Amino acid sequence: MANKHMGKRKHVIKGAIRERQKKRIPREKWVWMPHNGHFIMGKYCQFVLNTKVGNYIVSTVGELWPDSQVRKIHADVHKKIISGRGDEWDANYFKEFGFEEIGYGRKYETMVFKAVKSKEPCCPWVMASPSDIDGAAYNDARDAYLGHYKLCDKYSRK
Repeated sequence: MANKHMGKRKHVIKGAIRERQKKRIPREKWVWMPHNGHFIMGKYCQFVLNTKVGNYIVSTVGELWPDSQVRKIHADVHKKIISGRGDEWDANYFKEFGFEEIGYGRKYETMVFKAVKSKEPCCPWVMASPSDIDGAAYNDARDAYLGHYKLCDKYSRK
């Protein structure tokens, strides 16, 4: 009986070693694209990383800064009077509220999607489906940046 279990254990160990040795797509083969890869309000995000790695899109967005009308409504709802006009108003709003959350409890997020070819020259790859297959949430730009690379590295082996 012990020999039977040893055979299974060796098989599991060999599988784990094979997984680690899988050929990795080098970073110079990753395709960096200039627009957000997901999120309906992505055009309002100041932080965008969008990378095609193998057959996957790794998209990170954050620092949501909605248009001025939305910010004015937000200030009104929270009963805050923001002084100034134009850039001064924006700066005062930012001091009061900062960037908006893009989802509950997070200012940044990374999502991974299967990739399909696009007809757009600037972003030659897009998500095949809006259903994400992996992801992570952050509240700090550094964490979002490092998290994006971590998921790119992970999917460079798939």
